[in-house]
Amino acid sequence: MAVTAAAVGFEAVEAHLFGRAWLEALVLAILLGSAIRTAWTPSQRFFPGIAFGAKTVLEIAVVLLGASLSLTTILAAGPGLLFGIAGVVVVAILSSYGIGRALGLHPRMAILVACGNSICGNSAIAATAPVIGADGEDVAASIAFTAVLGVLVVLGLPLLVPLLGLSPMQYGVLAGLTVYAVPQVLAATAPVAALSVQVGTLVKLVRVLMLGPIVLVLSLGASRLREETDEAAPGVTAGDRPARGGLAIHRLVPWFILAFLALAGLRSTGLIPPFAFAPMSETANVLTVVSMAALGLGVDVRSVAKAGARVTLAVVASLLALGAVSLGLIRVLGLV
Repeated sequence: MAVTAAAVGFEAVEAHLFGRAWLEALVLAILLGSAIRTAWTPSQRFFPGIAFGAKTVLEIAVVLLGASLSLTTILAAGPGLLFGIAGVVVVAILSSYGIGRALGLHPRMAILVACGNSICGNSAIAATAPVIGADGEDVAASIAFTAVLGVLVVLGLPLLVPLLGLSPMQYGVLAGLTVYAVPQVLAATAPVAALSVQVGTLVKLVRVLMLGPIVLVLSLGASRLREETDEAAPGVTAGDRPARGGLAIHRLVPWFILAFLALAGLRSTGLIPPFAFAPMSETANVLTVVSMAALGLGVDVRSVAKAGARVTLAVVASLLALGAVSLGLIRVLGLV
């Protein structure tokens, strides 16, 4: 909790000094946790708490994210744009994964980079990690590089408006499809036009909605990755692994993904009262920061650094591919 409090405090200082927080609290949490882990090796009595924070707390945070998704708002955008956004996300994930594997990244790392770039950055990485059995080092590396690139995208994306002759509508779609977080979409579109802000936010919400189906698909096809992680993880006992035999739904799909989808459905049908949205979203954000701090405390920075160049290249190349696909959608839809 001390690391979490420090991360939130540093984010507030950033916002006060610079007008916005360039590094979010969850990024600061994992960086601080990693720095502490580098300077200090915790004793065995800390490991259960770190493991609980990195896994269970993160899963609860993912569940609460479901309350932030409303199908009603998303459907109002029209079928053409909706299917186009979904298509861009799928194509971007496949191409990004291919780029990562071609650069020699492990499948888990390639998936994290692909989902982070293609859906919603850190939140997608955090939601995907427990499903595919990614370890703390994979999460730390992908979030670190994605966070840095996310800031550069916010700063550089508006420069494309005069270079490519983009209209406010076109730029809003491009920003919504390429920028990682909703606050970053606002930061990237506000200097251009109010229409860009509105369109970018809507497109971003549709893109975030893809997190549920993508993670669900990954959970159905990533059992081998999870088993490899269980077998490779020190201290994992037979009782910690899911029982073999049978195809129960809770074995195919992690409980928190089912709960995530259920909560999204309740939100869309109006069964969750509006006054609960903000507290649930804030709780999810805090729990995510806590889990990132726990992940950082379990990370060996030296191991992360070994994969730095390849991960950086994979993230950059994947983002360029996403931008190209997004511009293609703008042309196909004939947006003006």
